[in-house]
Amino acid sequence: MHIGLIGLGKMGHNMRERLRSKGIEVSGYDRNPDVSDVASLDELIATIPTPRVVWVMVPAGKITDQVIAELGEKLSEGDLVIDGGNTKFSTDQEHSEQLSLKGIAFVDCGVSGGVWGLENGYGLMVGGAADDVERVMPVFDALRPEGDREESFVHVGDTGAGHYAKMVHNGIEYGLMQAYAEGYELLEAKDIIKDVHGTFRAWQKGTVVRSWLLDLLVKALEEDPKLTQVGAYVEDSGEGRWTVEQAIANEVAAPAITAALFARFSSRQEDAPSLKMVAALRNQFGGHAVRPPRK
Repeated sequence: MHIGLIGLGKMGHNMRERLRSKGIEVSGYDRNPDVSDVASLDELIATIPTPRVVWVMVPAGKITDQVIAELGEKLSEGDLVIDGGNTKFSTDQEHSEQLSLKGIAFVDCGVSGGVWGLENGYGLMVGGAADDVERVMPVFDALRPEGDREESFVHVGDTGAGHYAKMVHNGIEYGLMQAYAEGYELLEAKDIIKDVHGTFRAWQKGTVVRSWLLDLLVKALEEDPKLTQVGAYVEDSGEGRWTVEQAIANEVAAPAITAALFARFSSRQEDAPSLKMVAALRNQFGGHAVRPPRK
């Protein structure tokens, strides 16, 4: 199978390499010529055999809108577009309808795995028509971890469902990181605690709070025991806000996720140790940049 991949940043670059390692031929296009396989979008489309499959992995918002619109002009009937970025679920229907005017199919895919996906595989949440999803299952199987498909892949439902599930996933992630981070600050604050790093390390096996995020927290403390190189400024990429919006719209109480989102806002005025840990965790799993400590 041969697909096109647009966007070769931290995630896209690693996805290209994992797909190739699993036998999927990939032609990648990026505005950075140092990582791109082709010189232009036209060349990318000419390189892929028909009916084409093109995976879009660019930042959500206007850039994704522009790429989808351009693909709508350049692709042909029978081709298929996968949006694997963090697009807001409500935009997927618009993109699907836009492409369907030319007979181009559309699938949305929430992708989790961060910078570790190349080695470990990616969790995938997909929305769209069943026939379209089945058509590109070899791509999804190559990206996900080895083992049972049901443990790392789900066809969630209709168009937009994949990105909706990823939105909720990221909202949960906000809450989990905030809880670990507040625990870290509590341990650091008590003078009788002599080994904060060792405490978290001892929780990695056998405890009810063990998780991959906890493993990354331990790794962050190994690299910078007092987080001296991390500023307590935490970005939010949108999914947490959208999760809270949906909680309000559907009258679902989501106090933990909401509080975690607001804590990120407060990080932009304060220098709390807990927010240093959230920033460090985002760097560990997603390669997100951290700011230096405030002077």
